[in-house]
Amino acid sequence: MLKMGVVGFGYWGPNVARNFNSTDDAKVVSVCDKMPANLKRVGKVVPGALTTQDSSDILDSPDIDAVAVVTPVSMHFELARRALTNGKHVFVEKPFTATVAQARELIDLAEKKKLLIMVDHTFIFTGAVRKIKEVITEHELGEIYYYDSTRVNLGLFQHDVNVIWDLAPHDFSIMLHVLKDKPVAVAATGAKHVNDMVNVAYVTVFFEKATIAHFNVNWLSPVKIRNTLIGGSKRMLMWNDVLADDKIKIYDKGVDVRSTQSIVNLRINYRTGDMWAPRIDGKEALALECEHFVDCIKTGRKPVNDGHAGLGVVQLLEACDKSLEQDGKIVKL
Repeated sequence: MLKMGVVGFGYWGPNVARNFNSTDDAKVVSVCDKMPANLKRVGKVVPGALTTQDSSDILDSPDIDAVAVVTPVSMHFELARRALTNGKHVFVEKPFTATVAQARELIDLAEKKKLLIMVDHTFIFTGAVRKIKEVITEHELGEIYYYDSTRVNLGLFQHDVNVIWDLAPHDFSIMLHVLKDKPVAVAATGAKHVNDMVNVAYVTVFFEKATIAHFNVNWLSPVKIRNTLIGGSKRMLMWNDVLADDKIKIYDKGVDVRSTQSIVNLRINYRTGDMWAPRIDGKEALALECEHFVDCIKTGRKPVNDGHAGLGVVQLLEACDKSLEQDGKIVKL
């Protein structure tokens, strides 16, 4: 039985604790949070778990095998490093760390200690993203031309990170998971309207081949939109995560280009076929992710969302900050 400790029991912590406690071969035995009001809720979520306001009670305990770090990103590095140093596997909320250097240090430490790191990229375990991965892997869309994502809503305004660090890690982790090609450069523009943090931003990610990706993240939208469009040489896919049903639709639409020996005589034919909505597994993504964490510890398998996956997201985020500082200049990865 894997004995788990959870550090952070605010917004997301209760969900993490509940799912780990419901996972076979795992049990949450202790929860830490600085706020007494948060600790009062622990008994309803994970009955029997000990509570503490001192993270040392979890990080230094010889009776705890793994630690879930569910805190603001500024605290991830120190908490995860201490847990790894004390021989504990680590589950870290997204984004992995505040800098690329921190991510690399944690990866090196985990490898040295032969311990597991998993970064909480929950969306890659959703039925929708697993289906998108399957469709792209089986080449149903053909060569990927573009990846376009919109993740906007009204609030919640953060005071420690900008809108890119808050919202884009979801979409960056999904993109890196489903696409085979790796990004090579980033350009980002944004604006500050409410506080000192960028609250509206547009990010373009460039790849070695023809693929280009664009992300719109926004805390000032009057409506909540979670749309992703992926266009390929064979078909196009639309994912609307706000919908209760038919979240994914695949369109047999596109263009066929035929050359008659000169650019002037290029012939472009538009192709319009059927649309269909594939069936999507509805099991809770976080439950699958927690099961994957426990299974990887038991079997020694490499998690799909390991430290290197978390590093890839942080590299994009750090490059976005550099681009913002230079008014949208392209930054190579």
